[in-house]
Amino acid sequence: MVEMPQIDIEKCNGCGICVAVCYCGAIIIENGKAKVIESLRCGWCTVCEAACPVGALTCPYEIVIEG
Repeated sequence: MVEMPQIDIEKCNGCGICVAVCYCGAIIIENGKAKVIESLRCGWCTVCEAACPVGALTCPYEIVIEG
């Protein structure tokens, strides 16, 4: 299973913005880097991806609203 979101630990600077904006509590900072603790908690909102100042988070999915 692919973790959602995906985190590039080489880019991550450990600022914690992703943790602050994640309303699902799916991301923590561990050893100075962001880490997904539970992929199933992810609400697929992509807010963490947009908030990351260094582009370390990517959400490898697309949300399509049909109506």
